[in-house]
Amino acid sequence: MTETVTTPPSGAPAFPSDRTCPYHLPDRYNDLRDQEGSLQRVTLYDGRKAWLVTGYDTARKLLADPRLSSDRTHADFPATSGRVESFRDRRPAFISLDPPEHGPKRRMTISEFTVRRIKGMRAEIEQIVHGFLDEMVASGPPADLVSQFALPVPSMVICRMLGVPYADHDFFQDASRRLIQSPDAAEARAARDDLEGYLGGLVDTLRGEPPRPGLLSTLVREQLEKGAIDRAELVATAILLLVAGHETTASMTSLSVITLLEHPEQCAALRGDPSLVPGAVEELLRYLAIADIAGGRIAKADIEIDGQHIRAGEGVIVTNSIANRDGSVFTDPDTFDVRREARHHLSFGYGVHQCLGQNLARLELEVILTAVGWRCRWTG
Repeated sequence: MTETVTTPPSGAPAFPSDRTCPYHLPDRYNDLRDQEGSLQRVTLYDGRKAWLVTGYDTARKLLADPRLSSDRTHADFPATSGRVESFRDRRPAFISLDPPEHGPKRRMTISEFTVRRIKGMRAEIEQIVHGFLDEMVASGPPADLVSQFALPVPSMVICRMLGVPYADHDFFQDASRRLIQSPDAAEARAARDDLEGYLGGLVDTLRGEPPRPGLLSTLVREQLEKGAIDRAELVATAILLLVAGHETTASMTSLSVITLLEHPEQCAALRGDPSLVPGAVEELLRYLAIADIAGGRIAKADIEIDGQHIRAGEGVIVTNSIANRDGSVFTDPDTFDVRREARHHLSFGYGVHQCLGQNLARLELEVILTAVGWRCRWTG
């Protein structure tokens, strides 16, 4: 949940806002979307002002603009909650680095997430998905889609990719939940401490040992032991990959099933034509946009765009949930349509910081929707 504050007297509305429905924009976001122009001034939880980007084209331009920095350790970076603020002093992963430092760090991990590598995982992911479905069906009704399927599937997939013991999934799923969802900064910070301790211990175990399967062992052997990165940076990267690798896909799985069940005509279309599934995944990613923010940035120089003047040092927040509902780009944007061409949505961001794991997320969701649709017949 996000931290809701009241609109300040200045008139700059508060951001972010809680959703009353997981796949409908908050009323305040609809108001922002309806305003003239693609940039609006908003007030963050601590009273600071920032620019909120609501237009699709402006969002793409700014996400690719080198005059905006992703450095989350900067004192003026636009933190959207006390929880985010509490991590400012922690060692950031590569997503918080700017070019030219960002590129080499990202390339250390990218080999595991290429289209070819991910396509080669299809059979393994199908086995994992059907295995958990078998267990859920065998347990008999009622079934808990989240705990029995949506969470364990991406957890097992990312564990195998990283070389993290799946036997510890209860621990890191709980720590990830507290890290991402807790409204209490102290609790979120404690969760980060737990993950740092756990993954730091794995890194220490892998040092000097023969190679093991998984990206974590590869990074220890090829990067840490050769001095390309230090331990703190490797642990921060491991946290990013582990948490992002299961938390968002788990949420997308649950919300996708709910969305399809509440749109029976779209379910019928998928049943009648399974070739629609890849496009349905893109439409679900656009429509749900489970993370409101595609990117927080801080301006390194003055920027003139869409009739507005962003000054150096000001915060900029790109909202993919609003940009993905831009009617100038997506016709009838509040309608869920599995036949829509929606692959150009901004749910994975844009530019050099575009989500590293997007190929994996797409494949997992495609396999999941196909399997759940076949096994459960999409009946409401």
